[in-house]
Amino acid sequence: MARAPLVLTLGDPDGIGPEIALKAHAAIQTRGPRLVLTGDPAPLEASARTLGLPPPVLVKTPGEARGAPRDRLAVLPAPGSHPVLASIEKAVELALSGEAGGIVTNPISKASLYEAGFGFPGHTEYLAHLTASAPMESPRGPVMMLAAPGLRTVLVTIHQSLKSAIENLTPDAVIHTARVTHHALKTDFAIASPRLALAGLNPHAGEGGAMGREETEILQPALDVLRGEGLDISGPLPPDTMFHSEARAKYDAAICLYHDQGLIPVKTLDFHGGVNVTLGLPIVRTSPDHGTAKDIAGKGVARADSLIAAIHLAAELAANRARP
Repeated sequence: MARAPLVLTLGDPDGIGPEIALKAHAAIQTRGPRLVLTGDPAPLEASARTLGLPPPVLVKTPGEARGAPRDRLAVLPAPGSHPVLASIEKAVELALSGEAGGIVTNPISKASLYEAGFGFPGHTEYLAHLTASAPMESPRGPVMMLAAPGLRTVLVTIHQSLKSAIENLTPDAVIHTARVTHHALKTDFAIASPRLALAGLNPHAGEGGAMGREETEILQPALDVLRGEGLDISGPLPPDTMFHSEARAKYDAAICLYHDQGLIPVKTLDFHGGVNVTLGLPIVRTSPDHGTAKDIAGKGVARADSLIAAIHLAAELAANRARP
């Protein structure tokens, strides 16, 4: 039985989403999963003309994408009052129904969405809202992972100021993040015995309390609980020494405490190929690890590396979830 296609979202129509969607499809059309994009076909048609690529082809269901010409990206229109949100909502609907194997989201501009009344800190939180009523047997997220070859980092806090992230850091938050990550590594990444590493917050992981008490008062109690549940988790580790190659070989995912602590090492290792993965959802979701890049949109120079990596990873995760 053929696997259900993956669904791409449009992203911001005036960003690089339409361009990299076409480039990614062209790059994988003969060896990758079937794709269908939800959204307005007009920006894609314009990008196709600029790039000299075949125009998209309209479909009514994801299943029709299997019969579409391999060199043309299948597009399923998603009408709505806000094209960006309509695209996301349709993609989630298709994934929840099983018509799509998972979703790969193109970048959105949160600032423009906020102006339209968007009430969520970011893409990740909105997807959690849209899937909140779907049943799940595993720990529910959302938990944000950044993945690149040789490194996966997971965030305890996501889109908030550094001051707020530290103020909201609790043993329960660390425990929840680790539980979701451990389960996802087993089911989505097919790692039978996951190894986790917990980053410290302060220089030298607090140096026994001399440089901060968060390691002893917040992180160690969380580690005690997780180890009591049988999780293989090391830490708290000094953040400045846990991302070199020898250290990375000792764990399958690093639990990081705030946004930049997790994103900087991934983007340093593979700036163009990092992938954003949302753990703890009833659907598979990946995304390129970059923004809308509106300054280069329409010029034909945007790189699709991260989107291509996100598509391949989504296909891998969907296949692992489908295994008995």
